[in-house]
Amino acid sequence: MAQAACGGGAEQTWQLTESGDGFTVEALHSGLCAGVRGDSKSAGTAVEQQTCDGGDAQVWKVSAAGDAYHLVNTHSGQCLDAKAARTRQDSCDKALTKSWTLKAASGVAPSPAPDSASPSSSPSPSKSSASPSASASPSKSAKPTASPTPKATRTPAAGTSTVSGSWPTATGGMAVSASIEVSGSYDGGLRRFAGSGALGGDGQDEDQDPIFELADGATLKNVILGAPAADGVHCLGSCTLENVWWEDVGEDAATFKGKSASARYLVVGGGARKADDKVFQHNGGGTLTIRDFQVADFGKLYRSCGNCETQYERHVVISNVRVTGPGNSVVGINANYGDTAVLSGVTIVGDSGRDISVCTRFQGNSSGDEPSVIGSGPDGTYCRYSTSSITYR
Repeated sequence: MAQAACGGGAEQTWQLTESGDGFTVEALHSGLCAGVRGDSKSAGTAVEQQTCDGGDAQVWKVSAAGDAYHLVNTHSGQCLDAKAARTRQDSCDKALTKSWTLKAASGVAPSPAPDSASPSSSPSPSKSSASPSASASPSKSAKPTASPTPKATRTPAAGTSTVSGSWPTATGGMAVSASIEVSGSYDGGLRRFAGSGALGGDGQDEDQDPIFELADGATLKNVILGAPAADGVHCLGSCTLENVWWEDVGEDAATFKGKSASARYLVVGGGARKADDKVFQHNGGGTLTIRDFQVADFGKLYRSCGNCETQYERHVVISNVRVTGPGNSVVGINANYGDTAVLSGVTIVGDSGRDISVCTRFQGNSSGDEPSVIGSGPDGTYCRYSTSSITYR
């Protein structure tokens, strides 16, 4: 990672999400996390963007350092340093290159600040996976944005989603008889889009067309998909689905088809309900990030394709999600293809019998056969989360 003049773009905006006693720092534009190269503890080792895995080398504590803050790596105990052209870790001291301010990104509320403390202590901001994106830049001012004597706010508790469970009201409606192709950005203004004609089916046929088809890099936002929803949304490459709602999921809510391991898909806000099977189907490669989302009455929130003809290593990162039963599983991944799932801030409602599996591991195949279940629950390798990351209500 390199320093640049602050411009407020997505490539300079970071999401802080609670992980253990610190935070992961995820780039908004890429869905990757700031981590120490090779999990090294050595001073001078590069800090770079990596696939988020929840490991200690990607977890940072926020420690007060005078009027600014240190970002201290929990694995190495070293501080994030911007002395060189690219960021690295180094011993913690009073150098300005290791002092950072945390500024709320445009359009979002600022994060609660950490406790005022000496540089040797490690207070942290509000421990909620719904923390707003923050733009971090080296402090060269005696008066950073954060107050030097803030008070810590530690609600909600770790592992608890802040998603309310409410649903939006449609501002209008549109019947869709042929897939709407999106390149760039499409803002639906919270209108309800429902299939008609050739898109009028609501079954589980695998060959249905979507209501929306997104080109690589496209964004779909402020849309309500009504019934029938056909095959929902298809992302042909990297995409962003922002504040998209599925009132009655058809075949799948969204299918992610990018063929590159570098594909990044982001689902932020919104919700889905009445899904007999899958909500998010991951057929291509890359990483899907789901945050600030709710799902109710569903089969699987996320499924890495278990029997696609072409298989990929796939990754999913889920944070601040509200899950309301009945349901089958939050995540299904293929351990034999190296899939990973990182979960935090998941609240499960209406599942007193613990019938909803949080993370199920499968033995996937490319022959079209039904994949077999080989395990479930956190294992530190494929299903990466702690029991404290899941709250039942």
